[in-house]
Amino acid sequence: MERHAQGRTMYGARKRPRRTPVAAAGVLGAALLLTAGLVGTDGAAAAAGGHGPATAPTASSASARTATVTETYDLGDTAYTDPVSGTVSELRAVVHRPRDLHGRLPLIVMSHGAWYACTDEDAMVWPCDLGSAFPGYRGYDYLGEALAARGFVTVSISVDGINMSSFDYGDRARLINAHLRLWKQLASGGGPLADRLPALRDHVDMHRVGTLGHSRGGKGVMWQASDKHRDEMPDGVRVGAVLALAPVKFDDPEGDNSDTLVTRTPVAVVTSSCDGAVREHGQEYLDDVVGRTREPAYSVSLLHANHNYFNTRWTPPAPLGEDDSTCPAQELAPAPQQDALTAYATAFFDAFLKGDDSGTAVLTGKRPLPGVTSTTRVVPPVR
Repeated sequence: MERHAQGRTMYGARKRPRRTPVAAAGVLGAALLLTAGLVGTDGAAAAAGGHGPATAPTASSASARTATVTETYDLGDTAYTDPVSGTVSELRAVVHRPRDLHGRLPLIVMSHGAWYACTDEDAMVWPCDLGSAFPGYRGYDYLGEALAARGFVTVSISVDGINMSSFDYGDRARLINAHLRLWKQLASGGGPLADRLPALRDHVDMHRVGTLGHSRGGKGVMWQASDKHRDEMPDGVRVGAVLALAPVKFDDPEGDNSDTLVTRTPVAVVTSSCDGAVREHGQEYLDDVVGRTREPAYSVSLLHANHNYFNTRWTPPAPLGEDDSTCPAQELAPAPQQDALTAYATAFFDAFLKGDDSGTAVLTGKRPLPGVTSTTRVVPPVR
């Protein structure tokens, strides 16, 4: 369930009691409808049959951690004021990068969704009047470390100020652009991050940028890369891959999808069959581009996965964590859900930011994701 820091529930029903997760069933459920362009795969069954699912990079292993470095930057709770809405936001992030830096590396920016802005759920203003800023942006460390071990620089940004005071998806997109401006300066050897991340000076390729947004952050990255808003990105920045993770999807006004219509950048969407917050409405992002997109669009639906387990800070027993599953008796445990995302995201960003197509079979469903049952979809570009 997504949460707003002022105590309002963004999606879903009332908070459920926490439950002990169980592993997902190993067969494809009848609820997953297979139609043209959809392929169902079962990672557990494929492994048993000797066909081998995709292997999720394990950033938690000693070798991966040794190969990567984690750093942070924090310019303050009120460092950024949105020029359109006036929303005041922090400029704070965690960075994962390879320990050994050679040449210019692709950059991936991650943005979390709506949750408590402060560690005290009764906080009412930003900066926090009670408690401290909620560290939701650290909920993707597992993914950042895995991608860093593959040669990416990843930056997961904090969006607490927006969560406290704004419902504007343009705010989320413009905050990403604000961070990208900082990284553009760093890539040239200067700017506010140069003293905070000195090893990354001249080591980031701003023409190979990917974005990943979870929940409301998912709609935010679609907004930022949309045909309508892409010219608002900083000069000299090229976003080459967009992944919307369990994203919010609705058009405002209804029927006008121009704010999030992406036809000029490769897109991937990940949804979960037991998502108690936003269901699987994010699949509609692919519906929007059928017969229109110039670049491929992909999606995967994870059977029995939920909304919150993709973020470790939203996952019980973390403080304020919550199990939002609509199928508690069959739900995936957090680890296989996160491993499946890691394998899928790695294949996607490898393909479109590094030109490495070794994981394309994961995107098309020909090679199953590890430990989960999934249904994939591909929308080919118009030629």
